[in-house]
Amino acid sequence: MKRILIVTVLLSVTFSSCAEMQQVINQFPQIQGIGGVDVSGGLKEALNNGISKQVTKLTATDGFYKNEAVKILLPDELKKVDSGLRKIGLSSLADEGLKVLNRAAEDAVKEATPIFVDAVVNMSFSDATTILMGNESAATQYLENSTSTALYGKFNPVIKNSFDKVGADKVWNNIITKYNSIPLVKKVNPDLTDYVTNQAMKGVFKMIAVEEKNIRTNLSSRTSPLLQKVFAMQDHK
Repeated sequence: MKRILIVTVLLSVTFSSCAEMQQVINQFPQIQGIGGVDVSGGLKEALNNGISKQVTKLTATDGFYKNEAVKILLPDELKKVDSGLRKIGLSSLADEGLKVLNRAAEDAVKEATPIFVDAVVNMSFSDATTILMGNESAATQYLENSTSTALYGKFNPVIKNSFDKVGADKVWNNIITKYNSIPLVKKVNPDLTDYVTNQAMKGVFKMIAVEEKNIRTNLSSRTSPLLQKVFAMQDHK
């Protein structure tokens, strides 16, 4: 009788331990995502595809200037400068001013692409599954919200160098000087590198979002087994 009791207790403890062990084991896939699929890795791959397939388009001549989705327009402060120059017959100078802002962005994104790649590699998702099940640009929005401040600090010096490289600083010094010499106008002295840095970053994130949407909505854009497994999860959300 004692033996039966002892065996029963041991079996109870054993099965109890196995059940607890199984619970622990069942939690391991959640570290990666769902059912052992690396959701975080899939989201990063989607973002990197956005950089390699879409952001690189911005680095070509007219990549910003002739892409209406990301074209850098004049800030409000300089719209009156543009109008003032055209009124005194300097339309070509005004046109050149807008073009060189976009040229600086095109050159800077070319130089700074590794900065954005590094940001994706080093980022961590607080809740990858929720982001996967979010809207069509949820991962891009997360990237933008979590890295913009750090990216600005790295990207702004590149914009400054590009301004000098494409001659944007000279063009705009000339524009501002001519405008400020017009009688009775309120003089301006804008920080164009700050403005173009922010606008160029917006353009980069917008193009990454384009590819994320493609991957979420177009099966043929899921070009790897990981992308196929991860984004299949959100197809029927």
